[in-house]
Amino acid sequence: MPFESTGAAVPTVLAEDDRMKATRWDFPPGATTGWHEHGMDYAVVVLTDAVMAYEVDGEIAERPVKAGETYLRPKGVKHDVRNAGDGPLSFVEIEIKG
Repeated sequence: MPFESTGAAVPTVLAEDDRMKATRWDFPPGATTGWHEHGMDYAVVVLTDAVMAYEVDGEIAERPVKAGETYLRPKGVKHDVRNAGDGPLSFVEIEIKG
């Protein structure tokens, strides 16, 4: 079931070459990425203290995240991300090509 959304998160490509792509994502409260699947492994670096919700396979995980927190994800997982907090959520996503 898709998240209820107040709007779309805003992606801004910061850098890209033949090996990597770095995108900043900015989420007002309630905003979502929408369902998507990465074709590359990727890392996320959180920029703001916030509450992030992540849905995959019908399961929702919601937790506080802190600026500087970093995590890795494999390619091929269909998911949606939502800002579940009252303030902004921002992170940089670094996709590894090839």
